[in-house]
Amino acid sequence: MSLRSFASKVVYRLYSWRLQQQSGGRHPQHIGIILDGNRRWAREAGFTDVNGGHRVGAKRIADFLGWCREANVEVVTLFLLSTDNVRNRANEEVQALLQIIPDVVDELAAPGNPWQLSIVGAQDLLPADVATRLTAAAQRTDGRKGMVVNVAVGYGGRQEIAHAVRKLLRQHADEGTSIRELAKILDVDHISEHLYTSGQPDPDLIIRTSGEQRLSGFLLWQSAHSEFWFTEAYWPAFRRVDFLRALRDYAVRNRRYGG
Repeated sequence: MSLRSFASKVVYRLYSWRLQQQSGGRHPQHIGIILDGNRRWAREAGFTDVNGGHRVGAKRIADFLGWCREANVEVVTLFLLSTDNVRNRANEEVQALLQIIPDVVDELAAPGNPWQLSIVGAQDLLPADVATRLTAAAQRTDGRKGMVVNVAVGYGGRQEIAHAVRKLLRQHADEGTSIRELAKILDVDHISEHLYTSGQPDPDLIIRTSGEQRLSGFLLWQSAHSEFWFTEAYWPAFRRVDFLRALRDYAVRNRRYGG
């Protein structure tokens, strides 16, 4: 190892330690992350097939979850594939993603990984074999203690809210409640109880990589009081030090919850 390389590693470790100190132990319970920039990273890295970026990015997910565990995060939601991706991207890219994502989820569900998986999204938009693999992988993690990892595949925030309202209406119809009676009692908690993330804390922090500064439909309902952190780094190049910067910035913000 060269002297320059050694010095760089020492500086990196010291900077990481400093960032951890600056966060002051005030860490989010729930982090949502939009894993963006895989295609742009692949092009800039010289890949002829942009799916190479998705594959490299997929290998970063377990590292990220490890960083979250170290920070005592309780819930992580990974935005892997949106409803818009399924409908609007080129068919060959969607098909490649539908091969990569089940492999990633199988790896996350492997024995020894200390988290419980939950698949969130409209699985009816996915090929039946893909939906079956995702569901089976999540079931293999049932009963694990520790961090919950929501894997958002075929997910859209508007679609989630519509799904929650349909579930709510069906439930009350089965109970014999009329629409007029339901209208009198309906509040936000009724809808929250039927979201994919029901029973979980809303995200305290949402991270988006690649420099884009929008939610793209991610956790629209749940993010009413979330803090947002955007970085120029593409997801395959996202480092632990970037994560620690996000935690530091979160720690110093004054969350008012509308007050």
